Amino acid sequence: MSLRRLSIAAAAALLFCTVAVSVARAQGSRSVADFSLKNASNAEVALKSYAGSKAVVVVFLNPGCAFSKLYQHRLSDLSSEYGARGVQFLFVNAPINLEASADTGDAEKLKVKATGADLPLLTDEGQKVSNLLGASKTPEAVILQPVGDGFAVRYKGAIDDNPQVEAYVKEKYVEQVLNNLLAGRPAAVADKRAAGCLIKKF
Repeated sequence: MSLRRLSIAAAAALLFCTVAVSVARAQGSRSVADFSLKNASNAEVALKSYAGSKAVVVVFLNPGCAFSKLYQHRLSDLSSEYGARGVQFLFVNAPINLEASADTGDAEKLKVKATGADLPLLTDEGQKVSNLLGASKTPEAVILQPVGDGFAVRYKGAIDDNPQVEAYVKEKYVEQVLNNLLAGRPAAVADKRAAGCLIKKF
């Protein structure tokens, strides 16, 4: 084998290893012990109470965010379908910064109206949960899997690859990860950048 071919093979191997390590870090090295949210009745909703679930999907939303409205129907369907399979969905109301949301303009032009059932929003007091999970957009999903005494972060990012037109979705990231976890397989999807409204930090 020529030196050139050896160099190409070595570079390819290095790239493969780098990608593999990045995916492993994204899916398996982060963990959360517990956190608490508040429901509409001001009662505490603790993550640890879902330790018996197959997975917990935390979705950060804002009723005034056009992107959140675009996903309302999709999220309602996901919650219904996977809830029947042992997956718990937690919808967190997060404040947004419309002035700084570069993605929002395109969605606002659509004059979006929310469709689907209203989602039960939870309150994140002091933004502790969004900071803990590193959420920066609405909508943005974080998938947790019960492991030992805590929860491993298996995915963080976009729900799918087409916020604006559901019919044109090609990659359903949240569904792919949940299907893999429920089948006993690794998440297999690297974190994907979410498009949406920026969460306003206080």
